[in-house]
Amino acid sequence: MQMWKKVREAVSTPSAPQAIGPYSQGIRAGGLLFVSGQIPLDPATGALVDGDIAAQTHRVFANLKAILEAGGSSLDHVVRSTVYLADMDDFTAMNAVYGTYFSAPAPARATIQAVRLPKDARIEIDVIASLG
Repeated sequence: MQMWKKVREAVSTPSAPQAIGPYSQGIRAGGLLFVSGQIPLDPATGALVDGDIAAQTHRVFANLKAILEAGGSSLDHVVRSTVYLADMDDFTAMNAVYGTYFSAPAPARATIQAVRLPKDARIEIDVIASLG
């Protein structure tokens, strides 16, 4: 009888908002860590943080960083990100904050305007990072 390897392993941390649906905060698989989209939720309260798009982007990165670290990776190992904005007019301010979290070479990225994000957030970001 052949033993099957575990293909995916869930990553979870109380330092980031708990999943609000049937998904994991992150999944380790094949040397990569896939982090689910994070919106600007305060993990302590579960509420959206107040403030402009810059403040909300900082909160999203705090959530991403916590999950990456819980999964054995870091922002330095992010290879791909997707940014979802409720309003593309927020792009310049978001981009200014985004750029402070990555050193060269920056990860590959797509940025799109979404019709609506969970909890009516203004921003959501997901990432893929290497492990090790």
